[in-house]
Amino acid sequence: MKLTVKEIAIFGMLGGLMYASKVLMEVLPNVHLLGVFVVALTVVYRKKALYPLYTYVLLNGLMAGFATWWLPYLYLWTVLWAWVMLLPRQMPPKVRPVVYMAVCAAHGFLFGTLYAPAQALLFGLDLRGMVAWIVAGLPWDFVHGVSNFFCGVLICPLIALLQNADRYAGSR
Repeated sequence: MKLTVKEIAIFGMLGGLMYASKVLMEVLPNVHLLGVFVVALTVVYRKKALYPLYTYVLLNGLMAGFATWWLPYLYLWTVLWAWVMLLPRQMPPKVRPVVYMAVCAAHGFLFGTLYAPAQALLFGLDLRGMVAWIVAGLPWDFVHGVSNFFCGVLICPLIALLQNADRYAGSR
C-alpha cells in the first residue's frame, strides 16, 4: 500500500482530527466520534483507512502516555475496521445508514468485552475475573453503544464529504 504525498498529508490530518474530536468530547464519558470516523474512513479508503486509524492510536499514546490502557487500542479499533471491511460494498442506499449505525453501535456495546482479554493478560485475571471486569463495565458499554448508534447518523454525510473532497482534490 504505497502512499502518495497527498495521502500522507490527508491521513495525518484525519488521524489528528480523530484525536481532536476525542479530546473535545471527553466531557461526555464514552461519547465520541471515533467509531463514526473509523466506519466512514474504512468505507472510503478501505485498507488505507488503517493509516489515519493508527495515527490516532499513536497520538493518543503520545498525549496520554503509553500505559497498559493503551495496548488494547492496538487492536480494538482494527476490529471495527475489519467488520466494516466485511460489509458488502454495494448496499441499497436506504439500508446503508442503518447498517453503518448498527455496526458502530455494536462496537460500542462490545468495547469492554473486546478490551477484556488484554486486561486479563496484563493483570493476571482468570476467566471469572475477566467476566467480572466485563460485567462491571456494562453500564459504560451501554452508554458507548447507544451514543455510537446516535452519532452514527453522521457516518453517511462524512462518507459523502470525504468522497467529494477526494474527487475535488483529484481533479486539480
